[in-house]
Amino acid sequence: MDPISLDKALSSFTDLWSPRIVTSVNDYDVRVAKVEGEHVWHAHDHTDEFFLVVEGELHIALREAAGERTVVLPKGSVFTVPRGTEHRPAAPTGASILMFEPTGTLTVGDRHDEVPEHVDTTTGHALH
Repeated sequence: MDPISLDKALSSFTDLWSPRIVTSVNDYDVRVAKVEGEHVWHAHDHTDEFFLVVEGELHIALREAAGERTVVLPKGSVFTVPRGTEHRPAAPTGASILMFEPTGTLTVGDRHDEVPEHVDTTTGHALH
């Protein structure tokens, strides 16, 4: 195993909302993605979802018992969406993110609204 440069990993692809798997930790994938615009409202029923903003700013809208709110994550920030929480990531001006998710987790969760064409429904692509 050699060290992996996140800058090189992110520069190896241009697709938006189409995560690449950079490594694994136990039964989890470490994924990076370039994002811009809105994802889709979705929920992961059996797992939390961890986000780290590598570049730019990420907004995560959440539907919680107390109502809807949006968490704004500038570069270098982390946030975990609790399992079962409906959420919609968005990056109005673009961002690069790193995520931890159990291997095989779909990017659109277990429950989701209609998936727009710009969102890749995947469990992650291999990094080339």
